[in-house]
Amino acid sequence: MRVLVLGASGFIGFPVAQALSRAGYLVYGQTRSEEKANRLAAEEIFPIVCDPSSTSWHHLIPTLDVIIDTLHPSDLNTYLTLFLGIESAAKSLRPASSPKLSFIFTSGTWQFGNQGYDLILTDTTPVLDPTCTGPKAVELAKLDRDRVEQDILKSGILNGIVVRPTFVYGRSASIFSMMFERFRQEGKVSWPGTPGGKLTTIHQDDLADLYVRAAEKAQVIGGLVFIAANNCSEDTDGFLRRFCGIVGVDSKEGPRVGYEYFDPTNIFEKAITTQQIVRPYLARTLLGWEPKKLGLTDGLELYWNAYLASVDK
Repeated sequence: MRVLVLGASGFIGFPVAQALSRAGYLVYGQTRSEEKANRLAAEEIFPIVCDPSSTSWHHLIPTLDVIIDTLHPSDLNTYLTLFLGIESAAKSLRPASSPKLSFIFTSGTWQFGNQGYDLILTDTTPVLDPTCTGPKAVELAKLDRDRVEQDILKSGILNGIVVRPTFVYGRSASIFSMMFERFRQEGKVSWPGTPGGKLTTIHQDDLADLYVRAAEKAQVIGGLVFIAANNCSEDTDGFLRRFCGIVGVDSKEGPRVGYEYFDPTNIFEKAITTQQIVRPYLARTLLGWEPKKLGLTDGLELYWNAYLASVDK
């Protein structure tokens, strides 16, 4: 299988490209950075140094089996231009008799809104507020990747598949690096929102495994959406208490034990406070996928040490 990973040097894209290479596939990795290209090459991944919206990699399209998009577009119109360019290139460059080029798009679960305990979300739960304007809407969903899902799933040229990861953890920590770095700089353990919340999470290695399995079966799962999440949510208060114990923060202030919540200061921090219960099933039943890594709280000392190593190297 010949696979191109867009955003291959990123937090999601790099372990995906690694996992595909280790599974024995021929992997191309797009990156904008010459320095990161060397990192890809060291992992036996062919680096493609360019902007993802350029046509300099389109010569690969006639013989690719799968494109995996792990980019983080901040502008919907810019992203649609990129996607339409890939569609156009596939239509003009691939033989008419060839199978559809599979396109796996990385989205998220924010478009479901802030459901709390009211609704258990699955891979096939409808997005009840597709315009993202209702009372439970998450503001970031208006600006994020999720609004282009339907264009990808309904493409007549590409075989579209969507993966919706929840909060991704591991190594350099992604979203959780904000809390880790705040502690490093200020000595405080804090998190946006209010007590009593929960976190839906997935480790980046388990997420990468899902992408490998989806790529392998892409020709028979086109048009489907797969949520990537651990089987159980994390208790936010328990996560923060555990971190306080690891880093030695303690107090006699009652149940908060040395940590504090704060009002979100920007749209991203507000989105982090989104409360959802997620129970995916399609990846398990169709792809044989099961998360294997320690949960965020159970393995927090390991993940904190990994973060420190990633920023101190």
